[in-house]
Amino acid sequence: MSTNKNTLAKMSTQELEQYVKPESRFVPEAIQYAYEILQSRGKMFSPEEEARINSMVSKMQKEKEVIIHPHHTKAANIMYLSGVLSIATMIWTYEDFKTTLSLLIGVAILAFIFGMGYLAGKGTEWVKLVLLITFLLGLLGLPSIYLSLFTNPVVGILSSIQTILQVWVLVLLFKVKK
Repeated sequence: MSTNKNTLAKMSTQELEQYVKPESRFVPEAIQYAYEILQSRGKMFSPEEEARINSMVSKMQKEKEVIIHPHHTKAANIMYLSGVLSIATMIWTYEDFKTTLSLLIGVAILAFIFGMGYLAGKGTEWVKLVLLITFLLGLLGLPSIYLSLFTNPVVGILSSIQTILQVWVLVLLFKVKK
């Protein structure tokens, strides 16, 4: 969330002092702006107060930082590749999308795959559990993938590759240590 410095500049000195108090829960940007505005209004801070405010801002910024493990980035890219393979499968089997419902289900599945890829790329921890559960549910479809290797080899191969990619994603995500 962004802090507007002009909005803070319109506040009274007493209101701004709430921002720089030790127990302040405001975002680091707002604390920094309030500190600068108070200084411009002539408020004098002791060296201890200045050090406390600066350390509070830097501590809150460190807490706010999200460090994304390289496995998350790799997993996201693999999920995107899996989504592209889903699109290829949908194009190959376009005649199966005769009804609006089947098309909506296909689009929802694509949105899910790309959404999970996006969240994995952002370092979201719970994505691996959602992917594990959906993967385990998807294992029920393994016999149909096997049969499709004989009836429609292109779809069977694409589905097999997607399954392998999704296993790879799960391995990568579960290798990430907290």
